Amino acid sequence: MTKANGKKRTGGRVLVDALVQHGVDTVFCVPGESYLATLDALYDVGDAIRVVTCRHENGASYAGEAYGKLTGRPGVTFVTRGPGACNGSIGIHTALQDSSPMVMFIGQIPRDFTDREAFQEVDYRAMFGPLAKWVTQIDDAARIPEIVSHAFHVAMSGRPGPVVVALPEDMQVDEVAVADLAPYQAARPAPGEADLAGLRDLLAAAKKPLVLLGGGGWSQRGSDDFQAFAEANGLPVTTSFRTMHLYDNEHANFVGELGIGSNPALSQMARDADLLLVVGARLGEITTQGYTLFDVPQPKQKLVHVHPDPAELGRVYRPDLPIVAGADQFAAAVRRMAPLTAPVWQDWTGTARESYLAWSTPGGYPEAIDMGAVWAAVRAAMPPEGIITTDAGNFAGWANRFYRFRRFGTLLGPTNGSMGYAMPAAIAAKVARPEAPVICYVGDGGAMMTGNELATAMQQGLGIVMLIVNNGVYGTIRMHQERDYPTRTPATDLSNPNFAAWAEAFGAEGQRVETTDAFAPALDRALATAATGRPSVIELMLDADRISPNFTLTDLRERALAKQQG
Repeated sequence: MTKANGKKRTGGRVLVDALVQHGVDTVFCVPGESYLATLDALYDVGDAIRVVTCRHENGASYAGEAYGKLTGRPGVTFVTRGPGACNGSIGIHTALQDSSPMVMFIGQIPRDFTDREAFQEVDYRAMFGPLAKWVTQIDDAARIPEIVSHAFHVAMSGRPGPVVVALPEDMQVDEVAVADLAPYQAARPAPGEADLAGLRDLLAAAKKPLVLLGGGGWSQRGSDDFQAFAEANGLPVTTSFRTMHLYDNEHANFVGELGIGSNPALSQMARDADLLLVVGARLGEITTQGYTLFDVPQPKQKLVHVHPDPAELGRVYRPDLPIVAGADQFAAAVRRMAPLTAPVWQDWTGTARESYLAWSTPGGYPEAIDMGAVWAAVRAAMPPEGIITTDAGNFAGWANRFYRFRRFGTLLGPTNGSMGYAMPAAIAAKVARPEAPVICYVGDGGAMMTGNELATAMQQGLGIVMLIVNNGVYGTIRMHQERDYPTRTPATDLSNPNFAAWAEAFGAEGQRVETTDAFAPALDRALATAATGRPSVIELMLDADRISPNFTLTDLRERALAKQQG
């Protein structure tokens, strides 16, 4: 579809036609007067682009980021100028650290008002410069196809990430005759023959290898390709923080997640390994447990680091074999490699797998609600394609430890630790994959940050199950307080609504669960309700002392006090 017949269109219409050209089927937004002409143009393409109106710009930006993460195509968000852009910035930061393709369009003041501190004026190049791969402003409507094409290419090429495009209000009503451009094409590097030969030599010399997967740019095909390679060579596979869906957790080669609250045996395995094959992951602070798992800057292990951005290779850890390649491209290449004959690490892999199975099997917790049993029930109820969106917070550790992800794209969680992510991400997931059951797992703190998007789910007919852990505290901060300043805990207690009644006020189903036995029947009812297109909320009344699967607040407090006294 190329409009080159000389017919004039408004800038708003040229922009919307460009989105259609690039395959955009959904946009998330909070409307604003700064992009009215674009909103009007969206009205004309309602059969091609679904407009999901959110209740806050942070919800719209989180949803756009999650949509990009899940689909592998740029998630698109529209926000208005000034306050709207500030509210939406959180999704840009999330997309950057999670390597998610995303394009955010921001309405902007009229061009002739620039530098007068006009109403809601912000310099977006300065504001978003450290947070996005590229920030620009379209001042000439005739350049819309060019600049939008570039924005999509930047978001998708190399290491995926966010792009910000400002749209002056008056530019959107200018009329121009300009041709559309063909859809973007994602460009990511693939490994060369020398890279693969070097990898094979290092594998052949290893006795205790460990694979670490993470980052963006993956797809189901890439996940399948890498699984075939790892299986053929008997390699133990772990994943970085909140990327467990990259490898089937039920596979005999999967040995767990390196992140917050990891299996201590897995952490020791990482230290004891003689070869690390890192694919896609940045080797950031959380995955390396504060840069303590591996020596900085030269690990004692041989390091093969595969990443699509050459600037990431050697940023913290010096690799023995740096490979510039996209995750999918690398996975496709290694799948074609002939497997090693009789590798010597079968027992190494088997022992790690046994440790993971023991670690991820609930052993029983004494509280009225046993969260290990809760996640065993979720695991039994969800099909392989079911999607879990998780918020940030200590409560998330229960899912990380006791749920087993089986397919790519079934875990959406913020690696930047951003609270309020889970509900907007669940909306994006249900829009992208309406046939899949979606569970939003969130704490009481995060639920009060973006729980207003339950109204969006109701309006859009999105059957989401929302599990709210109500323990009355900002749990992660309380944990740090009790560890570092025992018994001195200002600012972390919360006064919450009755979330079941709150849900009913939106028109959703609401249930409150206070015992373990009550959970599985409540989940069955919630999933059945959600299948009809009506959201359902389950409020879990949890004792704040049980702050983690691994310890209680009482444990932390007593250790800290003993240390002070000792």
